Amino acid sequence: MRDFPKLVAAGPPFFLSAWFLMLFAGAVAKDVGIRPFGYPTAMVVTVALWLAVAPAVGAIARATRGSSKKT
Repeated sequence: MRDFPKLVAAGPPFFLSAWFLMLFAGAVAKDVGIRPFGYPTAMVVTVALWLAVAPAVGAIARATRGSSKKT
């Protein structure tokens, strides 16, 4: 039950990061060679990025937490 507030606290950063992704994609669209996309597409891309990065962040956090207890 202690993890539920952490999950709820991840909501605002998710929406903010999707918004930033949409803005930056629009700003560099011509340079990168992509078409600018809207907020719903930015949310889908953000979910995909979070699902790809979250396991790595969790593994690093567990490894760091475990090594600090040993010293």
